[in-house]
Amino acid sequence: MNEAGFALFFKLLTGAECILYAVLMAVFFRSFMTGIQEKRRLQNNTFLIFFIYTVIYLFSLFPWFYGWMHMILITGILIRLSGFLGIERNFVFLLSVLFYCIRNLSMMMMRSLDFFTDHFFLRNADTPELVFRNAALNQLLVDTLQYLLCFLLLHIVERQLKKGGTGLHIRELCYLLLTPVTAILFANILVRLLVIANDNHIFRLYEQYPAFLAIVPAMAALFYAGILAAITAYQRILTLQDDREKYFVAKQQLSAIQERIREVEQFHDGIRRMKHEMKNHLTNIKGLAESGHYEDMETYIARMDDSMKVFELSIHTGNAVTDVIINDRQKAAAAMGIDFQCVFLFPASGGYNAYDIGIILNNLLQNALEACAKIQKGPKYICLSGRQKRKFFLIDIRNPFDGEITFDQNTGLPVSTKKKDGTEAFASLHGIGLSNVRREALEYMGDMDIQIENSEFHVTVLLQERGRK
Repeated sequence: MNEAGFALFFKLLTGAECILYAVLMAVFFRSFMTGIQEKRRLQNNTFLIFFIYTVIYLFSLFPWFYGWMHMILITGILIRLSGFLGIERNFVFLLSVLFYCIRNLSMMMMRSLDFFTDHFFLRNADTPELVFRNAALNQLLVDTLQYLLCFLLLHIVERQLKKGGTGLHIRELCYLLLTPVTAILFANILVRLLVIANDNHIFRLYEQYPAFLAIVPAMAALFYAGILAAITAYQRILTLQDDREKYFVAKQQLSAIQERIREVEQFHDGIRRMKHEMKNHLTNIKGLAESGHYEDMETYIARMDDSMKVFELSIHTGNAVTDVIINDRQKAAAAMGIDFQCVFLFPASGGYNAYDIGIILNNLLQNALEACAKIQKGPKYICLSGRQKRKFFLIDIRNPFDGEITFDQNTGLPVSTKKKDGTEAFASLHGIGLSNVRREALEYMGDMDIQIENSEFHVTVLLQERGRK
């Protein structure tokens, strides 16, 4: 291979490198476009990232294009397109920085290998043709290994990031960017120190200081470990915050249930008082009848009837806690014009806590009411059932919904609903409610299943009686 052939080979290798890293970046971003359900749009967004990277990379080959501008321009454009890409803006910034950081870290690790392979390929090259050929082979080998290493490191980071959410505040973003930005700066300084030409003297860092052959890859590995540690720590903080929020919601729900139980107890006291007062009422009615004041007697009886309705419960489940919750939601459904169907019997065995069942029912019914309230056209209904079969208790609820529900890939719970006009309304409380249901189910060695069919939301909760194997 002569010098012209080597120059052509290097240009072809540069073009191939541009395409491969563009594909790598596009695939890396694609894995986080979870909010896009349309396959065609997902493909278009992936190609858009590939196209942006390729075009700006080719511009960066011009002498007047400063190297840093490539990274800054691509990151800026992707941030501007974050809404179209279906990824939160701060998270796009983080992904871009992580991509360039890991690419730089893989380069740092391969520079030491390049030092050894370069000597290996050129040790017996005694002619210019052999020098160019072996140098080309060495470059191809190192670039291939560098690309594979970059792919592996990105894949590990991708899997770690998917364990958490994509929403980031500024403070959290700065915390996660600290290590990768430092690594990018270190890598760029290192590149400028590897080979320094001064007049007739050429300074090569690895030849002058061989210890850096081990130090530089070790530094790159430490930077990468720091990135993973920061992501893991951040996700643990998010988990603790999420658990605290769920605990707060459950505590509020439990307080509300206890308050309603106190109200029911007051109602029962009122019923007992009504029984004691019934003798007086009968005396008054008898007096009105004997005096011939029949209209006043009818009015009196109607008032008594109205006062008695306050203490009526149209649905009886066999437990005071579930009676209160279901009847409250039934009255709310009736006021909203929702057809409420219920066949629910509290398990006769003592293996279930009424307040735990109450939290499950409260969350499921509240979510169903909210879903039905958003329906503009079509039937509105809630079908609730609860039955015991041997040592298992099954709670089942169905309700229609309007729009498109998006599920979180990690939790399997709804995170947002897409309306028909294209706007999105994030249903974080809806997800918190269902996560509370799942948590209660797991305490009973059970589970929760969510099914969607023909615009109907169907949740099934399976509980196993405590105290039995």
